[in-house]
Amino acid sequence: MHDLTGPAPALFSWEFASDPYPAYAWLREHDPVHWTTLPSGVEAWLVTRYDDARQALADQRLSKNPARHGSDKTGIPGERRAGLMTHLLNIDPPDHTRLRRLVSKAFTPRRVEEFAPRVQQLTDDLIDQFIDRGEADLIHEFAFPLPIYAICDLLGVPREDQDDFRDWAGVMIHHGKGPRGGVAKAVKKMRGYLAELIHRKRNDLGDDLISGLIRASDHGEHLTENEAAAMAFILLFAGFETTVNLIGNGTYALLTHPEQRAQLAADPALLPGAVEELLRYDGPVELATWRFAAEELELGGRTIRAGDPVLVVLAAADRDPSRFPDPDLLDLARTDNQHLGYGHGIHYCLGAPLARLEGRAAIGTLLRRIPDLRLAADPSELRWRGGLIMRGLRTLPVEFSTLR
Repeated sequence: MHDLTGPAPALFSWEFASDPYPAYAWLREHDPVHWTTLPSGVEAWLVTRYDDARQALADQRLSKNPARHGSDKTGIPGERRAGLMTHLLNIDPPDHTRLRRLVSKAFTPRRVEEFAPRVQQLTDDLIDQFIDRGEADLIHEFAFPLPIYAICDLLGVPREDQDDFRDWAGVMIHHGKGPRGGVAKAVKKMRGYLAELIHRKRNDLGDDLISGLIRASDHGEHLTENEAAAMAFILLFAGFETTVNLIGNGTYALLTHPEQRAQLAADPALLPGAVEELLRYDGPVELATWRFAAEELELGGRTIRAGDPVLVVLAAADRDPSRFPDPDLLDLARTDNQHLGYGHGIHYCLGAPLARLEGRAAIGTLLRRIPDLRLAADPSELRWRGGLIMRGLRTLPVEFSTLR
């Protein structure tokens, strides 16, 4: 249990990054809708209780359009300059309704299901590359490349170009050690490449997702090339970093909860529910993306002024004891697990079926193929990446026997 009686804990320190849950428990108890100054200097409301979070995620008075706030510090670095703002994370109805309907036509659950054998092949190929070594860094060698190659295949990025994507993506989530401004440069290169690829595919449509985006039309409307590039970019950006962290955080949770891991290894039928519990317990998205009050409103007993930024803390809501019994307990057999890991309302994550597929394939295959997988570092030595929205490990060193 967390100590809820002491003074307010510090937010956004390195200690907080390692384990933010005690601080979130304190906020839920004492100041559930909390006004704070973020490391960037931007002031915002943090929403930490489950019921308030669910309300905020679905409240259309909370706009997703950063133009209402006008700060360069509230989005993906470089997306504004690269002309990539018109994607689903940044727009409101009716534009959001139109774009989401068009994208949903191309990005169907059936398309994801048909992709399952390819995800399994990628998973096995990556494990093959380190299984004989007896050690690996599961972030750099497994959790990071798997969703990059998967989303590239799904989008229709040719194999010979996929390593460029891997490099740009690495810079974007700070795996690459680049110069200052490197993230914005990587976004610009990715934007240029996607625009060129969309242009090429218009004359040579395939069965990939970008071709599907080009084909998708609704009442005579088509995605413009700019909208298609922005959509492909956000599917890639939102679709890979979240999955890196789902695989990394989920595997780490299992390695530090051996009794739960043994239960899952003994009964693979638990896997779909286990992935949901891993998402709830230590999910990849700590805070939902930015919202801005389009008008004055009440939330959790607080008055939110027009223009105020609002950040829904999914990590706090998903450990709210009023919604989840024993919320700090990892319980892979948990039922009625209505976590908010993929959001709620009209901005519910479009890529959730793909993330679930990749999470099940990655975690299930690791446990099956490397049954004696174990941490190769003390948990206190592991470092979590600094950053506001996402929660993920920088590295996850593991070791195992090479006798198969």
